[in-house]
Amino acid sequence: MLKKGEKIVLKIDKIVYGGEGLGFYNDLAVFVPMSVPGDVLEVEVISLKKNYARALIHKIIKPSEDRVEDHSKVSFEDFHGCDFAMLKYEKQLAYKKEMVREVIEKIGKTTNFILHETIGAEKPLYYRNKVIEPFAKNKGRIISGFYKRRSHEVFEVSENHLQSKLANKVIRELKKELNKASISVYNEHTHSGILRHVMVRTNSKNEAMLVLIIKGKLKKELEDVIKKTVGICPEIKSAYISINNRRTNFALGEKNILILGEPTISEEMFGISFNMSPNSFFQINLEQTKKLYGKAIEYFGEIQNKNIVDAYSGTGTIAMILSEKAKKVYGIELVEAASRDAIKTAEQNNIKNTEFINGKVEEKLIELIDSGEKIDGIIFDPPRKGIESSVLTKVAEINLNEIVYISCNPSTFARDVGILESHGYYLKEVQPVDMFPQTSHIELVGKIVKK
Repeated sequence: MLKKGEKIVLKIDKIVYGGEGLGFYNDLAVFVPMSVPGDVLEVEVISLKKNYARALIHKIIKPSEDRVEDHSKVSFEDFHGCDFAMLKYEKQLAYKKEMVREVIEKIGKTTNFILHETIGAEKPLYYRNKVIEPFAKNKGRIISGFYKRRSHEVFEVSENHLQSKLANKVIRELKKELNKASISVYNEHTHSGILRHVMVRTNSKNEAMLVLIIKGKLKKELEDVIKKTVGICPEIKSAYISINNRRTNFALGEKNILILGEPTISEEMFGISFNMSPNSFFQINLEQTKKLYGKAIEYFGEIQNKNIVDAYSGTGTIAMILSEKAKKVYGIELVEAASRDAIKTAEQNNIKNTEFINGKVEEKLIELIDSGEKIDGIIFDPPRKGIESSVLTKVAEINLNEIVYISCNPSTFARDVGILESHGYYLKEVQPVDMFPQTSHIELVGKIVKK
């Protein structure tokens, strides 16, 4: 009988959805983060349930051929918080494809679809254009970084391999100035202290926005830290202090105060210029987003003289791309600030055939359909929880020939495909896109067609 803390030898058979390796010890399933199929490992059991156990790698006895060459790295922290970086990059893409297949077949109960190879990234490192790091104190020094796995303990790395090199530079220089000024760090247990998080946004023009998130009031010493950091990093074109006095894990505050520079920085995609403020939503990986959206638009086929709905439209990126060819595009989005950003961007880019509707998709899409407005196509890009079944049922009633579905969660995508198939549709093809290299996350776009 296994015991917590016991060390055992385990061969890893497969990677399951979520990124953990799976092996069996006397028929008991054992899940091991940072493990690779083909690894033979000495692992330490950290938890035991009735039907499975979880363990951490203690030592690699025999590495898999799919594992990266540095076998000294075995933990989440060793890989700087990248839970898929133990795999060679081409193998990351292959395993992500298989995770998508397994989830769709298991949850969606469908097998007769085309699954393409995962679209990889030319830049599998330094791709994130936005990062938020929590502050902490370590041996009297202000640090920032990631939370250790399943904890709120912060660990710092010399360089974050996922965020842009400019963001690394800005955060490094900011911390130097914060340490010189000896400003207190926020304690979530006592709700005391000042420094909570730092957020940096960057764009393809090598410009940055710096947001220092604090508890309390704006003080001159904080403004001075910001100004000194901007002096060292002239790439910073916009600098804010965000005040967050709430007991919450949500980083940005209720009040963002512009300290220096412009209110926004801009980014261009598909010929459309987007302004990014501290609160704006914008995709994290620009180059992979272009591939994802390009494939989604390709799945629509001919849209000239057609009315298209972009459901869960965010800041209206897809709606505005589609507007170049479509007769009219309706964008529906719950977050009011995102809808406002979409309207403003459309005006600035002289796009006149879009209409952005603020509210719940569950309500506004049904209202739009019931109003008798002709809808020829719909694209969904929902949050991780997926789409309400009532929405899918209503969409099925208007007999669209095809539906395009972008998903950041293959599990809810598979569930929703199952619902649509019960209403006379079938999943024709799926394209996984590696939006977040070195992590187990995977995005996909699916084409769902009327039978």
